[in-house]
Amino acid sequence: MFIGLILSSALAAAALQPAEAPAILLKPARVFDGAGAPHPGWQVLVRGDRIVAVGPALAAPAGTRTIDLPGTTLMPGMIEGHGHLFLHPYNEAKWDAQVLNEQLALRTARAVVHARRTLEAGFTTERDLGTEGAGFADVGLRQAIDQGIVPGPHLIVATKAIVARGSYGPKGFEPGVEVPQGAEEASGVEEVVRAVRNQIAAGADVVKLYGDYRWRAGEDSRPTFSLAELQAAVEAAHDAGRQVAVHTSTPEGMRRAIAAGADTIEHGYGGTAEIFAQMRARGVTLCPTLAAADAVARYAGWNGADPAPPAVAQSRRAFALALKAGVPMCMGGDVGVYAHGDNARELELMVAGGMKPLDVLAAATSGNAKAFALPDRGSIRAGLRADLVAVDGDPATDIAATRRVRLVLKDGRIVGE
Repeated sequence: MFIGLILSSALAAAALQPAEAPAILLKPARVFDGAGAPHPGWQVLVRGDRIVAVGPALAAPAGTRTIDLPGTTLMPGMIEGHGHLFLHPYNEAKWDAQVLNEQLALRTARAVVHARRTLEAGFTTERDLGTEGAGFADVGLRQAIDQGIVPGPHLIVATKAIVARGSYGPKGFEPGVEVPQGAEEASGVEEVVRAVRNQIAAGADVVKLYGDYRWRAGEDSRPTFSLAELQAAVEAAHDAGRQVAVHTSTPEGMRRAIAAGADTIEHGYGGTAEIFAQMRARGVTLCPTLAAADAVARYAGWNGADPAPPAVAQSRRAFALALKAGVPMCMGGDVGVYAHGDNARELELMVAGGMKPLDVLAAATSGNAKAFALPDRGSIRAGLRADLVAVDGDPATDIAATRRVRLVLKDGRIVGE
């Protein structure tokens, strides 16, 4: 009787399991597989959440759904390397106003919309580097996306991020008054390590630190954390299997981040040839965030014509030096400073800054996958995650084609169906 009950329960459970999803055969004009020139005439076969086969004239099993994509390039789903889903463009509301005046529920509702727009733009993964005052809400958003409650990219989240006590903001209030901060403050090795571990315990996939910042409004950025503090943070994060991203633009801040063992440096606008040579030697990846500097300058009235404002010119010089030094390059624009869904803006500025379109495409796919230790995506190969995007035209010759998204698959499912 007991055995019969077990068998009947097992059969009932099996009957409730969904049938295996039919295969999908994608037939674009060409395939960019994440490295090298696109392959004309190649096709991609997908079953479930994985790529099954790649190549010309693939044999498809019975029942396969065929999707013809004439004139398109099929490429890996792009990876946004530096975003803030809980921010919206600064010409809509200043950073201080967002941190101080916008309720968490409002910011979360915006972030849900931002996540959908990001996915629809062909970015199937995003490294979100701090909620900027929205606490651990990115962890909940990641869970909601993973559970299929709302659409969005795979998220790699940093939660609050960590700043040296007194160095971040908002500022300008009566001393001693408790003011909500855009990140978690810490001072000294013990506090910094505690902050790293607290954020990991709360769900952080990556640890973000601000290695330099302005102590007062109008001042230049200066290093904030000591080398000892940064080294302790990196050691604690790496022990927990987390990478470390360091926001830093001053030569000394960058030098300390490199020496401490940071995995990526964000911005790096003040980098020198010597600093970038150190990054190359250590294998530290740069996220140049050209689009952030560009957007802030345009909000201030710049029309894009030369001569560029000093901040934009500085970001361009640093990018050129990093390229010349052969620094591993992340594609990440600090999206949130400008509109989510406009992520391709960074790709276009990287090409305008002297990087070859194919190299930019690689940075946005296989390059970011390597930099962020994501071996299951970023390329089109059998066995990898079926995160794919088809764009009209050939982005290897016209990077703006990355804006003309025809089709997006995430985990083998067509977005929007």
